[in-house]
Amino acid sequence: MHSYADVWKSVMGQLKTQLSETTVNVWFDEVDVVTMEDSAFVLHCSNTFKKDIIEKQFIKHIKAALKDIFSADLEVKILDDEMLAAYHGVRPDHPGDPEGSDGFTFETFVIGPQNKLAYAAAHAVAENSGGKSYNPLFIYGDSGLGKTHLLYAISHLRRKLFPNDKIVYIKGEDFINEFVELVRTGRGSEFRAKYRDAALLLVDDIQFVAGKEQVQNEFFHTFNSLYEAGNQIVMTSDRPPREMALLDDRLRTRFEWGLMADITPPDYETRLAIIKNRAALMGLNLPDGVSHYIAENITSNVRQIEGTLNMISAYCDLLGNQPDEESVTRAIKEIIERETVPSAEVVIHHICKYYNIEEETIRGKNQSHDVANARQIAMYLIRRMTKLSLADIGKEFGGKDHTTVLHSLRKVEKQMNTDPSFKETINEITANINARH
Repeated sequence: MHSYADVWKSVMGQLKTQLSETTVNVWFDEVDVVTMEDSAFVLHCSNTFKKDIIEKQFIKHIKAALKDIFSADLEVKILDDEMLAAYHGVRPDHPGDPEGSDGFTFETFVIGPQNKLAYAAAHAVAENSGGKSYNPLFIYGDSGLGKTHLLYAISHLRRKLFPNDKIVYIKGEDFINEFVELVRTGRGSEFRAKYRDAALLLVDDIQFVAGKEQVQNEFFHTFNSLYEAGNQIVMTSDRPPREMALLDDRLRTRFEWGLMADITPPDYETRLAIIKNRAALMGLNLPDGVSHYIAENITSNVRQIEGTLNMISAYCDLLGNQPDEESVTRAIKEIIERETVPSAEVVIHHICKYYNIEEETIRGKNQSHDVANARQIAMYLIRRMTKLSLADIGKEFGGKDHTTVLHSLRKVEKQMNTDPSFKETINEITANINARH
């Protein structure tokens, strides 16, 4: 072999002996080799959706093929456009584009009666630079129903129609983290310039700012600045503003100024259309009976449908079988079990984000008031939201015994019964965990 391209050609040849040709063509058509360094084979894939699928399902096949060629274990790195630009020391063309948004366009969004208004409003916003018809646009609904897809679609279409518009996409949690970090380092003006100069601000999961006084105040002024300048604001949330117990009244009023559009779980016909659409994009040949079976059994959200199809694709590639009811049943069972109950790690992660505490601190022996309070709340929510025993919960926090955990549970329950604002905080954190796990 004379070049890295030759190596990659050989790898692709081996993949076609292990996977179907359709699978290889669908998932690897946008992959090219960059280099080989420090026992790592470096690839590039501009389509971040495909990049994620390759990393989750096919990386072991690539490693096995490389081992056959070099008789040694090599790591495999896959770079997206931004990572490749950083690798070469070049700024990406559009740093404001949502990461991982390739493929999430209006064309790939399946419209049904439960999302028709949100889709139409999002499309109108994308086509109208500087318009005030739906400003702000507030899209709300349970997790996994397509809210983020619409934000990505707005960004893509606006970028195409108005390439000079400054577009900023941010998740609610990341907005909080950026604010805390930039204020701490004395770069608050840089933070404000980033958001207040945007022609289009897209905020995903805005509910996370509720209850954080300084962050809410900053977003209030950012909102006013953009609105008064005639710039567009689009927000998503897992619930309408009136149900955000800890949201500042000033923000609640402003969030309701424009158009509020809800998205509800898809009906049977829409689920079936989504399944067939996603399966076609994945190169997955689903018999009609299998498609109907998935539509009948996965009813809560689109994310579960996509997860089921990914699982089925993995089973088919690994076992060399066509999708049948047995493999579909297994995939559905795994998806439901995985998504119904959050893990202890997920709960601890959200508690630490909410109280701005490091995970190693909350798991350790620090007994300061703030840390101890956050730890007790974490123990309470793990007990309430997971299937872990008191002893297992104790193990998550440095091996504390079950009596210590029980004391924490009783203390939190007592405070919830006597302090309405504390109870609202617990409910807010719980809702955020349910929305994101």
